Amino acid sequence: MTSYEITEMSTLLLKHADWLITMGADRGRVADGGLFAQDGIIIHAGPTSELPPTADTVLDARGMIVLPGLVNTHHHLYQTLTRCIAQDSGLFDWLTTLYPLWARLTPEAIYVSAQVGLAELMLSGCTTASDHLYIYPNGCTLDHEIQAAVDLGVRFTATRGSMSLGRSRGGLPPDNCVEDEQAILRDCRRVIEQYHQPQRFGMIHVALAPCSPFSVTADLMVETGRLARACGVRLHTHLAETLDEERFCLERFGMRPVEYVESLGWTGDNVWHAHCVHLDQKEIALFARTGSGVAHCPSSNMRLASGIAPIRAMRDAGVKVGLGVDGSASNDGNHMLAEARQALLLQRVGGAPDALGAREALEIATLGGAAVLGRDDIGALAPGMAADFIAYRLERLDFAGALHDPLAALLFCTPPKVDLSVINGVVRIKEGRLLGLDMTALVQRHNTLSRKMLRGDD
Repeated sequence: MTSYEITEMSTLLLKHADWLITMGADRGRVADGGLFAQDGIIIHAGPTSELPPTADTVLDARGMIVLPGLVNTHHHLYQTLTRCIAQDSGLFDWLTTLYPLWARLTPEAIYVSAQVGLAELMLSGCTTASDHLYIYPNGCTLDHEIQAAVDLGVRFTATRGSMSLGRSRGGLPPDNCVEDEQAILRDCRRVIEQYHQPQRFGMIHVALAPCSPFSVTADLMVETGRLARACGVRLHTHLAETLDEERFCLERFGMRPVEYVESLGWTGDNVWHAHCVHLDQKEIALFARTGSGVAHCPSSNMRLASGIAPIRAMRDAGVKVGLGVDGSASNDGNHMLAEARQALLLQRVGGAPDALGAREALEIATLGGAAVLGRDDIGALAPGMAADFIAYRLERLDFAGALHDPLAALLFCTPPKVDLSVINGVVRIKEGRLLGLDMTALVQRHNTLSRKMLRGDD
């Protein structure tokens, strides 16, 4: 057996970490720290001296900073196939440029693009990912990306997205990119029944996610909400991303985006919205009062010139906020640590150098994301939590001169890839290598599919 073979283990011991960042109740750190886990669940976390002497798998973390795995709350994995397109466009023009390309998606393209995006996320420190797949041409189904997540061993929230309002009915997407609403609802029920694991530590969650106010009808929003609540799953959509969307909602519904979704029953502690760039104080207070969550996507919002989401105001009001890298065609990357850094820097652009600090940015990327996804089993390294953690070597060029505060180095310095990642008690990345995946072959196949999509080859 080589050191790179993946084996299921019953017990795991991590020891001698220079810094163990627990994100527990005291948000503290432990010097010479570690943890002991059994069957993917942490039994103890603290000083190495308090841990058992051995386990089925033993990891020596000398020279490393260890922290909870990062949580991605919004993404479109298929968009890895179409990066760097419509480079100087806002959201609506960007979408209308890309819809015809996405209409060429195939089941293989969904699977391969999901593997590429998830692999990139995992190497950046992500251990729990959420994806919003809302376009299903040519026999594509949500099953194809769920299989990619299962094969990689990442914890995954798959949202069954949808578009039903085509251009001929006043929506933004072309008619060949939308689905029949009854067919959407039937498939939503199917994927919940087939894949959703509601128990604590479940590896696959399913949520329901009509795409946006400009691509689905009010009826579909309402019926999807009813179905989700009847089945005990969460709801997700894009909201208040751009001023174009705000104008669309005012012209079509006579309401701002938040008021519109509130009228449809789309607020509450089982709902999270992506972007929320254009929220006023009343709307922020509504989200705080109802427990509605927000997936903050700073890089995408900058790329598309959408604006700066008022994250400081949301946090101060008590709104649940997590991070999302968003689609790889509006971010063009899948790096969770870089996204946390971007969130930190972007909140300071308004002139307050203390608007968001390193520790709070890390909290948003871990516990914040867990809260947004409705999970109390991830985001911290403490007894009774999932054994999902990552580690970075400190003696690296990127951190030279910053080792007096390694946690700050993660957020302020150039974001590195992880050296170690453990998900559900299983080592998935070791010595910076994602185990069990032929990365060269995957990238080659992905690039072939991307070229075919861009050219329109059969």
